[in-house]
Order: sequence, then C-alpha cells, then structure tokens
Amino acid sequence: MSLTATAPTSRSKVIGFWVLKIVFALAFIGAGGAKIYGPPAMVAEFDAVGLGQWFRYFTAALEIIGAILLLMPKTTGFGALLLAAVCGGAFFAQLFALHGDIVHTIVMAIILLAIAWTQRNQMSAALGR
Repeated sequence: MSLTATAPTSRSKVIGFWVLKIVFALAFIGAGGAKIYGPPAMVAEFDAVGLGQWFRYFTAALEIIGAILLLMPKTTGFGALLLAAVCGGAFFAQLFALHGDIVHTIVMAIILLAIAWTQRNQMSAALGR
C-alpha cells in the first residue's frame, strides 16, 4: 500500500516531495562523482580516515546507487535508508577521524529517514510483508 492509497495527498506535497528527492539525489551524485574523480583534498580526507582509497570508491558507489534508488518511485525508501547509512558513516568519520562538521550529517540523515518513513508501507510490500 502506498502513501497515496492511505491518505489524500495534495499536488503541492507531491511536487515538494519530488523536489526534495531530486535535490538530495543531485547532492549525492555530485559527492559520489567527486570521490571517483579524486581531487587531492578528497584523497587526503580518505587517507585521514585510515581505511584506504578503496573505501573512497566504495562510498562513491553507495552514494550514486542510493541517489538512483531515491529517484525511482518503487525504491525511494530503500535509497533513503542507504543514503542515511552513508550519512551515519560520515558522522563517525567526521567525529573521530576528521574532526569536522557533524551537524550536516545529522540533518541529512534525519531528512532521509523521514523520507524512508513515508515509504515504509511500500518497502514492506516490496519485501513481501
């Protein structure tokens, strides 16, 4: 059962939801692309994390896959959960290794988890529950 089947949804809410998903998808595609491209600052950041450069490519793949899933109506919730997990990893990397800003990771994770929550019925149906 989808969100539209359980509650009336105004056109502006649907448009707003799509705008939110597109903005997040573009942000994560851009971040993933930057990780793949590998500017010196990005390479140094992942060196500081201490897991090696393979982790930079792995993170980029997760970000791009999550962004694509976020934009596909049947997989929006799964994409949001994947990207929220990436934000969780970024939170711990910022907190313990990079000593940088953690607020943006928290805010993004909360918004992504809210998106996933709105898609919980659809995700449950996709999992056969």
